[in-house]
Amino acid sequence: MATTKKKRRPTKHRGNAAGMIETRGRTGRKPTDAERKPSAKMSAAERRQARLDTPPSWRSAINKAAIAAVVFAVAVTLLFQRPILASLGLAVFTFFVYVPLSYYTDLFIYNRAQKAKAKS
Repeated sequence: MATTKKKRRPTKHRGNAAGMIETRGRTGRKPTDAERKPSAKMSAAERRQARLDTPPSWRSAINKAAIAAVVFAVAVTLLFQRPILASLGLAVFTFFVYVPLSYYTDLFIYNRAQKAKAKS
């Protein structure tokens, strides 16, 4: 009587409908250094420096404000148990407050980083 330990493992069937067997893994050539992502090789310090070297934009401020307003609306609705319409009204207000606040905060940090870069 065969035990469960001696049962054969099933092999994977790699054929397709036409009966052809395709090779496993990558079949093409390896990507060259120029084709690979250059940002993947940057260290954390280099990525931080690149982020501080880009000037702030209103688009990034709008994105940050939108995320903050959504989180604020969800928090007000769930934590304070306010009606959804009241939460949305507060979220719209916070969105319009957060947009310039976020932009000018980023601008301050950018200017400070540029001054520190010029000193060194």
